[in-house]
This record gives sequence, structure tokens and C-alpha cells, in this order.
Amino acid sequence: MIVAGLCEVGFTYCLGRAKEAVGGEWWTWITAFAMLYVLSAVLLAKATETIALGTAYPVWTGIGAVGAVLIGIFIFREPATFWRLFFLTTLIASIIGLKSLS
Repeated sequence: MIVAGLCEVGFTYCLGRAKEAVGGEWWTWITAFAMLYVLSAVLLAKATETIALGTAYPVWTGIGAVGAVLIGIFIFREPATFWRLFFLTTLIASIIGLKSLS
């Protein structure tokens, strides 16, 4: 599950890099995006063999969402406003709560 979520973070990073790239570099980033996207979905499907879908999917998307926000802040220099961090913290707490109850 964690690796699937990290693959989601990875494909978000690739998408951000592709946005800034041109020519052959764009294709490299889009190819990496596609490969990580598929790997993430395959690993999620594998995780649902032992984890309930109602838990697995929100945890997977939560890892991806938290990772995407952190990549945006630390790598792509997006703003780290109070409200973004507040809701990010709320999201993390919700993921932990959901996983701990399952």
C-alpha cells in the first residue's frame, strides 16, 4: 500500500516536470508518469487482496495527496500557507484514523 502511494507521488512529480519540459524531455517525463501510474494502480489492486477497498483506496489517495502537496511546496515552490498546512494535517490525521480503525 505504501509503495503504491509513493508511486502516486512519483507520477505527480513526473507530471510537474513534464509541465516544464519540451521536446524529448517531455516524452521522458510522460513515459515515467505513465509507468508509475500503472504500477501504482497494479500495487493498489494487489493491496486490496488483503485490505478492504474502502480503506485501501482512501489511504492510497491520501498518501498521494499528501505527497503531491509536499512536492509542490518543497520542489515546485508552491506556497505553504497556514490553511494548506492545516488541511494537510487534517488529511494526515484522517488517513491515520481510517487505517487504525480497519
